[in-house]
Parts: sequence; C-alpha cells; structure tokens
Amino acid sequence: MLTTLISASVLAERLNDSDAQTVVLDCRSYLLDPGQGLRCYREGHIPTAVFIDMETDLSAPITSTSGRHPLPDFTQLSTTLAQSGISAATQVVVYDDCSGAMAVRAWWLLRMLGHTAVAVLDGGYPAWLAADYPITDKVAQMVPGNFSGEPDMSMILPLQQVAEFTTTGLLIDARSAERYRGEQEPIDPVAGHIPGAFNRPLQQNLTADGLFKPVAVLQQEWRRFMGDYEPQQVAHYCGSGVTACHNLLAMEHAGLHGSKLYPGSWSEWIRDPQRPVATGAEPQR
Repeated sequence: MLTTLISASVLAERLNDSDAQTVVLDCRSYLLDPGQGLRCYREGHIPTAVFIDMETDLSAPITSTSGRHPLPDFTQLSTTLAQSGISAATQVVVYDDCSGAMAVRAWWLLRMLGHTAVAVLDGGYPAWLAADYPITDKVAQMVPGNFSGEPDMSMILPLQQVAEFTTTGLLIDARSAERYRGEQEPIDPVAGHIPGAFNRPLQQNLTADGLFKPVAVLQQEWRRFMGDYEPQQVAHYCGSGVTACHNLLAMEHAGLHGSKLYPGSWSEWIRDPQRPVATGAEPQR
C-alpha cells in the first residue's frame, strides 16, 4: 500500500500487472482556465486513467461566503470515486502536470474519506512522458467499485478556529513569498496573508527537476521550520485550499503525521472585510 508518493516506474509496473488493483486519476487542472484539464486529458493521458475535475468533482459550487474551492459534497464524491473503479482494496494513484500541486487535492480528500492507499505520481505526467511510457487518448471505461467513505472532520481546521489557532499552533501559507507578503495577487481581490501565519512555498518541497526531495531532506527541513511545534500543532492553507495539501503531503512523506488543512484558505478568509489582513515579512517566533 502506497500512501504518499509513487514513481513513474513503479506505476508502469503496476499497470502491467493484471493482479494489481490500481486506479489512476488524472487531476490536471488550471486555475485560470478550468476547462483546460479535460482538454489535456482528451489529447493524451496515462492508460486507464480516469479524469477527475477540480471544479465539479473535487469542489462544491462557490457561494458568497466560501473560498474558491469549497469542500465537495462527500456523498457525491464517494459516488464519483466508486464510478471511477475504486473499491476498499484499490491502490489509487493521482497525477497532474505541475509536480503534484493540483493532484494533492484528490490525495487529501481520499484520505479524509478513509482511503489511505492513495499516492501522488512523483513528477506527474512530465515524468511519465520523460520515461517514454505509453499514453492514450482513449477515455477509460472502468468497472464501478464499491467505494464509500465518511469524512474525518478532525483533519480540517475550521474557519472559526483559524484566528485562535495562530496563538497556539503553527499556521503555514503554501503560496509564493510574493503573494504571502502582499506584493502581488494574481487571483484573489485582496493581497496579503492571515496574521500570525508563516510562509513555506510548496516549491520548497521539490528538487530542480520537479520531483519531491528525499525523505531525509524533507524531514530535516520541515523539522527546522517547525521548531518546537509537533506535526499535530501545524495547519496549512493557500489561496483556496488546494495547493496547501502539497505541504501536508510533504510532511506525511517525511513521517511527520497529523497536520491539518484550513480548506477555505485565503480566498475564504478575505470574504469578510472585518477579518484582519497582514502584509510584509513573516512575524518573529
């Protein structure tokens, strides 16, 4: 059972093994063009991969008070995952083309629903192509599985607890340093960060070739960043609760288990103009 990452070579072996119960989910998504992921899937994808849409499958509709990617209806998501061929004993592999920044949403949601046998393809679709493994434009026809799950709400940091959390725990912003400091904001109408939060851009989890750093390196870097905090005292956020899961995955891969996600993230936080906004460098701790 793989619970964090899988290499392209191991995935290729599993897909060639008729006894391996493996379902692959194509999670390519583009924030500025929601339809591009499906177009890319139709042009070419890993054989047997099923396309999962960020906007309609992995998120609920946006409301006047929500962030840009509200958590989905879990009953509906469970049905979608079952229709994708997933059962209790299935090894799920999720991938995108941006080093896991989008696929981690599906990884985290599956874990939240109790399915821990889910791994992100390290290096994503580019790593698969670089290894010259086969691709197809054929839409996968899967035999439905029996997946069902109940959400573990202890894995989230609710909006109502965010402000207080920063006084006792470590809140980590996964966005770029420029967005965190409020120097630029290409997506949301307000720039800056949640007061008391610290910044670790998700790109710091990766090597120059877009693969995750070795476990020992990630563990050392995250331990240094966390200081005296234990993993259970850590919560993550980003712009809309998607890419923050990348930091959560990095911690899990490094053996630092139990951090939480603030799903609404920055785009929800700024919905209420009464909530404070910080800009500039990180606070001292």
